Amino acid sequence: MPYLIRRLLQMAFVLWAVATIVFLMFRLMPGDPSAAFIDPTFTVEQQQAVRAQFGLDRPLPQQYLIYLGNLLHGEFGLSFRQRQPVLGMVLEVLPNTLLLTLTALLIAYAFGTLLGALMAWKRGGRFEAISVPLVLTTRAAPEFWVGMVMLAIFAFGLGWLPSGGANVAGAQYASEWDRILSLDYLRHLALPALTLAIYLQGLPALLMRSSMLEVMREEFVTMARMKGLPERTIMLRHAARNALLPLVTAFALGFGQSVGGNVVVENVFSWPGLGRLLAEAIANSDYPLAQCAFLLIALVLVLMNFLADLLYGLLDPRVAHGRG
Repeated sequence: MPYLIRRLLQMAFVLWAVATIVFLMFRLMPGDPSAAFIDPTFTVEQQQAVRAQFGLDRPLPQQYLIYLGNLLHGEFGLSFRQRQPVLGMVLEVLPNTLLLTLTALLIAYAFGTLLGALMAWKRGGRFEAISVPLVLTTRAAPEFWVGMVMLAIFAFGLGWLPSGGANVAGAQYASEWDRILSLDYLRHLALPALTLAIYLQGLPALLMRSSMLEVMREEFVTMARMKGLPERTIMLRHAARNALLPLVTAFALGFGQSVGGNVVVENVFSWPGLGRLLAEAIANSDYPLAQCAFLLIALVLVLMNFLADLLYGLLDPRVAHGRG
C-alpha cells in the first residue's frame, strides 16, 4: 500500500508537470494565439470581446490558475476553430487510435516474439545472419516511407485495400460498435496497422532474442537437456516461457508510447485518430484542442507505465519484495 500511494503521488506530479509545460508552451510561443480565430475586419472592441470570451485578456498567472481549476473539474475549454468542447472532439477520435495501436502491437509482438525466439534458437546460423539486419532495417525505416510503399503496393497497385480514412464516405451505422466491427472499418484499418506493426516488431524481436540467450544459460535449461528432452520442447516450454517477462512490460510501455506516436501513420493514411487531430490542432493554432490531446496522451503514458510496473512486480516477485 505505501508503494501504491507513492506511485499515485508520482503520477499526479507528472501530470501536473505536463499540464504546466503544455500551458506555458502554447502561450510563450511566438505569435498571438487569438489570430487564429479573429478576423482582420473585426473592430478593436470585437477583438477584445473575443479574447475575453477565451480568457486571453487576463494576466498569464491568472490564466494558469483558471486553467488548473478547469482541469480539476474536467473542463478543457472550447476549440478556437469549431467552438465546441475539445474533450468531446478528442474522445470521439480516441477509439480509432486505441484500436489502431492495439491491433498493430498485437501483430508486432506476436510476430516479433516468435522471430526473436527463432533467432536465439538458431544463433550463429544463416537464419540469424539474415533476420537481425532485416529487423534493424524495418526498425530504422521511416514510418511515412513504409506507409507510402504499402499504399503504392496494396492500395494503388493491386487495389486490394482503401488508401485512407476509417470508413467509406457517407456510410451510416446503427451504433459505434457496428461501425468498428464492420468489414469496411477492418479493411481501412489493415494498412495503417500493418505499417505500424512493421515498425514496432523490431523491439520485441530483439528483446526476445536477448532474453532467450540469457535464459538458455540458466541451470534449468541445462537440466532439461541432461534429461534428454527434445530441443524444441526445451526452447518452447522452458526457455521461451521464462524469456517472456520483459516483453509483457514492454508491451504495456509500447502501448502508451504508440498512442502518442501515431501522428505520422495517421496522417499518411488520413486515419481519424488522436495523432492526426493533434497535428491539425497545432497547424491551425487551436491551442485548447492541442492541450487536451497532449494531456490525454500524457495520461495514457502515465497509466501504462504504472501498469507495466505493477505487472513486472506480479510476474517477478523478487521485484515486488525489493520495493518494500
